[in-house]
Amino acid sequence: MEILRVEALNFEYHDGKQALRDINISLEAGEMLCVCGPTGSGKSTLLRLLKRELSPRGRKSGNIYILGRKQEELSELEAATGVGFVFQRPDMQIVTDKVWHELAFGLENIGVARNEIRRRVCEIACYFGMESWFDRSTDTLSGGQKQLLNLASVMVMQPDLLILDEPVSQLDPITAADFMATLKKLCREFGISVIAAEQRLEELIPASDRLLALEDGRITAFGETRKCVAELVNNKRFAAQMPASAKLFSALMKKDRKTEKEELWRSDIPLSVGEGRRFLREYIGKSDENAKTFEKLLRGDFAEVLRQDDIADDVPSRRESMDEDALEFREVFLKYERTGRDILNSLTFKVKKGEIFCMLGGNGAGKSTAVSAAAGLVKPYSGKIKVFGKNIRDYRGQELYRDCVALLPQDVQTVFLTDDINGRHPYDLSGGEQQFAALELVLRTNPKLLLLDEPTKGLDASLAEALKKRLRELATTGVAIVIVSHDVEFSASVADRCAFLFNGEIVSMCDSGEFFSGNFFYTTALNRINRGLRE
Repeated sequence: MEILRVEALNFEYHDGKQALRDINISLEAGEMLCVCGPTGSGKSTLLRLLKRELSPRGRKSGNIYILGRKQEELSELEAATGVGFVFQRPDMQIVTDKVWHELAFGLENIGVARNEIRRRVCEIACYFGMESWFDRSTDTLSGGQKQLLNLASVMVMQPDLLILDEPVSQLDPITAADFMATLKKLCREFGISVIAAEQRLEELIPASDRLLALEDGRITAFGETRKCVAELVNNKRFAAQMPASAKLFSALMKKDRKTEKEELWRSDIPLSVGEGRRFLREYIGKSDENAKTFEKLLRGDFAEVLRQDDIADDVPSRRESMDEDALEFREVFLKYERTGRDILNSLTFKVKKGEIFCMLGGNGAGKSTAVSAAAGLVKPYSGKIKVFGKNIRDYRGQELYRDCVALLPQDVQTVFLTDDINGRHPYDLSGGEQQFAALELVLRTNPKLLLLDEPTKGLDASLAEALKKRLRELATTGVAIVIVSHDVEFSASVADRCAFLFNGEIVSMCDSGEFFSGNFFYTTALNRINRGLRE
């Protein structure tokens, strides 16, 4: 049964920007569609057009059919309940103060009976494992918990089509994998069709049935996922976004000039870590020459192609100047509610001047709270925080933020104090464009300590690479950089040291290479593939 059909869809914003050009796609019941493309390629515009209530203003032509009916013919109730949408920014969707009320809010608005609301809310909370935070205030949730709450509050409406914009951008690797498994389960067991746009595709591509690649508002590829990946892995604009196993496969095929069945192998291009392990075992086992080819790729230029967990070449020279503490946490305890649990639990660490320090860990581990405390936005009830050797409580007025500390928060829209960014309203920019524009505004304060909370959210591979180079340049000038991120690949490629937070305390802290080579889950896809070969 066809859930969605889009025919000859074009869209132009009022400022003259052509966002979509001749889009033709379809989706069957129970299928998952992955939408990918560079920042500003039209992904978010397309998703919003599929949800009638969120359609942007502009000139549209073409038709959108939902369950065989034109979008315009759906009643308000059918449009509201039949198509669910999970936003890129979790805070945009939360409208109540309690988790349980957020789950019930949509049902209350469409007039569902109270007993039915109670049953459906409790059922969905159990399905998503939300019992332990069912009664919590929504403003105390981590970014990942808010994203799960948004998904649950949409699913309680029982839609036929579920649309998600950057669904795992604020989820840790384990939660992201579980989230994708949940989406796949919704497709398989309930026949719900899912459309998800993402920049982090390592988990989404293997879970999807079909793939849509957009570039400059046009379709570059659309169809069965494996066939599209085989095409895109050799496309310069899309190759960096493809799964590590697919990039490894493509590179080996190019190196192995003796392969006679390349087209046959291309139809079996691996998408997941497990498939990558099986392919490599078969490939390496065929000959010693193949094994040497693989080792040569890992030692040579291919390490950079895969963004392997190497440390920047300029780290040794920078470390010579890392003799001054830029930030120090000493046995810091912090909680948001008097009777609540400690969010930071005896947190202790130091960051040197000119160092890039990444903090990783599960959702709710305390990472965002730690950088907020370092920026003076929240205050611990015990312990000390020092910024360049001075107790943070001794900074007066705006002294802490005057050429000293700057924070790029998760919600970058809070940074914009103007409605004009290079001739456009900041809210009209794509997620990645907003991220870079906010970073530029933050850097204008000339910070010596730069705090970044999920800086790669919404960035495509090329922009993430540009961000990495910019951060390395800043570190070379002596700026200390603390990054909170769920983007393992980015962290592995940029960090000097990494720390793993669990329940508000650091349980592991070491150099980047040692950190990722020792982890089983919080590590790069290439590392997981290699570990499978060593076992």
